[in-house]
Amino acid sequence: MVKLNKVDELVVSTLKNTDKGLTLVEISEKVGESEKKVFKSLRKLFENEMVICQNRQYKLAKS
Repeated sequence: MVKLNKVDELVVSTLKNTDKGLTLVEISEKVGESEKKVFKSLRKLFENEMVICQNRQYKLAKS
């Protein structure tokens, strides 16, 4: 199990509350964090197979 920080949790909950994929900019606006912080978080979530990316849009992976 991967340890999630505050930004990771915000990103996951934002993606949970949408039915379509969101871009890095959209996610960063919704969570109120810099794109750099959100990108690091997305990369960690992607490496742990919690998030998928299609056409620069991020979605939660189906569990």
